[in-house]
Amino acid sequence: MEVRLADCAGFCFGVKRAVDTVYEQLKNGKTIYTYGPIVHNEEVVRELAEKGVRVLESKEELKSLKAGENIPTVIIRAHGVAKEIYDIMEANGLECIDATCPFVKKIHRIVEQKSTEGYHVIVVGDPKHPEVEGIVGWCQGPVTVLETPEQAEKFVKTEGEKLCIVSQTTYNYNKFQYIVEIFEKKGYNDSVVNTICNATEERQRSAKAIAAEADVMIVIGGRHSSNSRKLYEICQRECEHTYFIQTLDDLHLDLPKAVRLVGITAGASTPNKLIEEVQNYVRINF
Repeated sequence: MEVRLADCAGFCFGVKRAVDTVYEQLKNGKTIYTYGPIVHNEEVVRELAEKGVRVLESKEELKSLKAGENIPTVIIRAHGVAKEIYDIMEANGLECIDATCPFVKKIHRIVEQKSTEGYHVIVVGDPKHPEVEGIVGWCQGPVTVLETPEQAEKFVKTEGEKLCIVSQTTYNYNKFQYIVEIFEKKGYNDSVVNTICNATEERQRSAKAIAAEADVMIVIGGRHSSNSRKLYEICQRECEHTYFIQTLDDLHLDLPKAVRLVGITAGASTPNKLIEEVQNYVRINF
């Protein structure tokens, strides 16, 4: 039986950069806070909590921090945050270290500029996802979040209104293209920027390619990870026996009788050591 890992799996550039930023700050002996979980992986967050990193879950918690003799250090998570969060930290005299993924930061600049130019911003993505909430928080004018093609079909713009369409970085590439086509058929193609990051596209393509060949597919990722869930959806369409796990403890394989190939992929917030644990376990036990 062959066990094959997708070419693009595990920590992406933005996630690695954010996690490394937290570990670097821990060396300074300060009390470290992150605004929201630094990444969407419970194992990573748990390990950081054991090292004393505290997670701020709301604006109210952030507002309660005040600069005294020791200035609290707050690290902005990889998903980014709304402009309002930076304003609160500045007003309270907090030290802000920005670990927002550069690809997400680029979207903030785009929507801020376009909205000040009078564009109605369309964000394609999950309205409840922190990345999307952050993007919306940089818009100075009208903004609409669309998650599905059905919502795009129903959308009607005001006469004379200009649209700027962007995407959550981890959104499904094919679904984004489909939504763009819907807007183009309506004549709503004023400004379209494909802001899905290259790592997401590559990860989805490589996962789909392996799943199409595999008898069994394992997707490793956090329960709340958007990009991991999308990998699972893509793999499930290609491979009937697809499993979504967060850690090795979740892996309970019910293998078909004849298994030639087990494919493995992992979301952008999944540590390499966890991927290696799953690979080794499957090779040794099946």
